Amino acid sequence: MQETFDIAIVGAGIVGLAVGRELLHRNPDCRLLILEKEGQVAAHQTGHNSGVIHSGIYYKPGSLKARLCVHGAAAMLEFVRAHGIPYEQCGKVVVATQPEEIPRLQELYERGTANGVPGLRWLADAGAVREIEPHAAGLCGLHVPTTAITDFKMVAEQLARLITAAGGMVRLNAAVASITHTAEELILKTLSGEFRTKYLVNCAGLHSDRVARMTGADLNVRIVPFRGEYYEIAPEKHHLVRGLIYPVPDPRFPFLGVHFTRRIHGGIEAGPNAVLALKREGYTRTSFSLQDSFASLSYGGFWKMAARYWANGMGELYRSWSKSAFTAALRKLLPELSQEDIHPAGAGVRAQALDKNGKLVDDFLFVHGSRAIHVCNVPSPAATASLKIAEVVVDAISDMMVTNKRGSHVADRSPI
Repeated sequence: MQETFDIAIVGAGIVGLAVGRELLHRNPDCRLLILEKEGQVAAHQTGHNSGVIHSGIYYKPGSLKARLCVHGAAAMLEFVRAHGIPYEQCGKVVVATQPEEIPRLQELYERGTANGVPGLRWLADAGAVREIEPHAAGLCGLHVPTTAITDFKMVAEQLARLITAAGGMVRLNAAVASITHTAEELILKTLSGEFRTKYLVNCAGLHSDRVARMTGADLNVRIVPFRGEYYEIAPEKHHLVRGLIYPVPDPRFPFLGVHFTRRIHGGIEAGPNAVLALKREGYTRTSFSLQDSFASLSYGGFWKMAARYWANGMGELYRSWSKSAFTAALRKLLPELSQEDIHPAGAGVRAQALDKNGKLVDDFLFVHGSRAIHVCNVPSPAATASLKIAEVVVDAISDMMVTNKRGSHVADRSPI
């Protein structure tokens, strides 16, 4: 007779694996299944992450992002230390290069303070900025000493090892094709067989909206993929960057602007820009999927967003195809950099939820379904916050299990 699992998780990125670890930590007897469509864990957003453990200065006080990022950063540092995963608390400087950016930088300082980010220091002038980053330009800045870097793919791999050691099953090459319901379970048909589960946690990232709709969930959002492209700084110019150097972000967008990131295994990346990806897993400019492109371009919310932000979008697209334009954006932060000092590097794709009114969903979004929790919007700082996101999701699925045992109805589309 086919085994029925207590809980199945779709997606073995860092969030799905963190949820699995938390489930088994609370209930060692849980029959847990994690389904991953690729042949390895952390194949997409986690594996293409820049590795920054964010501190929590960017997020609106009281939001899930703010709370889970600050506590998640501390938990992540504790995890990597405990498991021997390399990390470095190198700190970050956010610099204002134009007078109009100074009030926004002040707001970041106030947000970070309200969110409980420790050690924040206002850098009142260019000289104070250069004490931290000698080659950076800036009228003033904000020093965030707690910002760190690590390897989130290694974190995900360690989580997978802990899950299997605790008796959980991680099934690779198991893309979910359909989901059907019976009275007390869900049947997941995958490319490597059929699985039954009492409850489902959807951590499918770039495909989370599709998996949610397989269960019958009526979502008010759609995942629109944005590709972020990076350049690598030539080794002879690594001395220009001590830690991380960021611009003041535009508050209208959930993107942080092109910046400089030191990598834990060596090297310095510059970027990313943010352009619409014509494939949900499209890591090159020429990547294309008819299904994915149609999903974005046929969505009314996309065109409402495009009408509002078309000028910004065209600027990002221009920087994507023009190395000189990309260099010009970088030189605002690091004037000594030349076009010859940067070389094309990797790219990542962000799973960004967009609502029907064309609004980019800013906070984390979790949706209740029938016997399911759908993690529908967990872009940056999801990797940083993953261990605390897991606690929220496990709280929710535990409450759902208790409620169902009492015979109550769980309404669809109830946000956590």
